[in-house]
Amino acid sequence: MKKLLLFTAIAAFAFSTAHSQEIRFGVKAGANFANMSVKPDDGISLDGRTSFHIGGLVEIPISEKFSVQPELLYSSVGAKYKDDDPFFGDMELTYKLSYISIPVMAKYYVVDGLALEAGPQFGFLASAKGEVEIGGDSASDDIKDQFKSLDIGLGLGASYRLDMGVFFGARYALGLSNIADDTDDDVKVKNNVIQISVGYTF
Repeated sequence: MKKLLLFTAIAAFAFSTAHSQEIRFGVKAGANFANMSVKPDDGISLDGRTSFHIGGLVEIPISEKFSVQPELLYSSVGAKYKDDDPFFGDMELTYKLSYISIPVMAKYYVVDGLALEAGPQFGFLASAKGEVEIGGDSASDDIKDQFKSLDIGLGLGASYRLDMGVFFGARYALGLSNIADDTDDDVKVKNNVIQISVGYTF
């Protein structure tokens, strides 16, 4: 009974604290500089892929310095592989993976407007395509069955918000889970992406 009363008191305090501050809703969009790490790599080196992310967020203040910011984003990531085939010429294979991403960032305001952020990120695979270009010819295929539906990562970054509500952010999302859906092989594939964002809160 005492534990229940204590939990209720803490929850009520957190709720009242959040409401005493300003809850902000917002939108954001920006560039993704993505790549995929593969182990063992068997001598294969992947190049990065530039794409985008877009979505919304809610910033819930806990205190003057701390807040929690859950986000809902559409995020496109992946990687490229290039090779020089002696028979067909230059080959480029592009992996295009799109996720519905839910980062939950804990934010600490160093000074007014400038915040450091960190937290888990959960990605749900929406689509996956492999596109190959050889000697000027190209083709694409659905490769969603080669990847797991859930991707778990860790986000680390910083943001700066102007008084007018416009903000700028930079974040590195480190992949923690193996996204390769191949139980017969010991290959581990992880997403990694640098995100540069601009947004607006109101």
